[in-house]
Amino acid sequence: MKFEREMNIKRKSIRVRDISISYLIKESEEETRSVLIFLHGFPFNKNMWLPQLDDLPAGCTAIALDIRGHGNSTRGHGFFSIDLFAQDLLAFIEVLELKNVVVCGCSMGGYIALRAYEFAPSAFSGMILNSTHSFSDTNEGKAKRFETIETVLQYGRRTFSINFIPKVFSEKSIQAKPDAIRLIKSSIRRSSEVNICSTLLALASRTDTTALLSTFRLPVLIIRGEEDTIVSHEQCMKMTELIPDVKFVEMVDCAHLPNLENSTRFNGEVRNFLISKII
Repeated sequence: MKFEREMNIKRKSIRVRDISISYLIKESEEETRSVLIFLHGFPFNKNMWLPQLDDLPAGCTAIALDIRGHGNSTRGHGFFSIDLFAQDLLAFIEVLELKNVVVCGCSMGGYIALRAYEFAPSAFSGMILNSTHSFSDTNEGKAKRFETIETVLQYGRRTFSINFIPKVFSEKSIQAKPDAIRLIKSSIRRSSEVNICSTLLALASRTDTTALLSTFRLPVLIIRGEEDTIVSHEQCMKMTELIPDVKFVEMVDCAHLPNLENSTRFNGEVRNFLISKII
């Protein structure tokens, strides 16, 4: 909390549809010309974006929100899907009357951003896709998610969080970034088994948005860690080939969470994108 006070970050919540959405906001000290909304990955929460909230260009207000059923956002009726998460995002933007919105999604957050753009392209001015892609799960991928559900139900969140760390951090980050490791472990352990399993089902059933990419009428920044074993270089290159206005950045010594593994480089890429394309 001290860290947030020093950065003048406020914690807020707002009623949207059938849920209460919890979010962090760092308002621009100047007139707001753009709003950057951060969407976390699975099974994390809005706190994964703390290193980014205070490192944005003047004129940009930053918001990091908890997806339905994650962090401090309520779960509502409990039947999760990426479509539902996307509709929540669009309702959040509408209720707060946000303009010139850029969305930055990590992994699951990217799936949500892409689907939200498919629903309402005029709601967004730019997109940052971090450690994510547009492709639906293969049958093998679906089977792995179902196996993970069985593991969570049998062994609980603690075992799940321990096993998850090597999947999302590079070996160098595991040794050198203990605070980031603790943050992610804590995020996972704060999630209930029911919400983790419900989200895994939502991920397995999501639609493929690849056909959408060639229709994009907004600038896109794609960021991937070189050591990411979840999102491949080939997947990112395929997206890069399809999106008309795109920049692709690959970060060394990073895996699935480059915003935590090398915040300085990640923040610099985001700032440059906003200054050159948005603000």
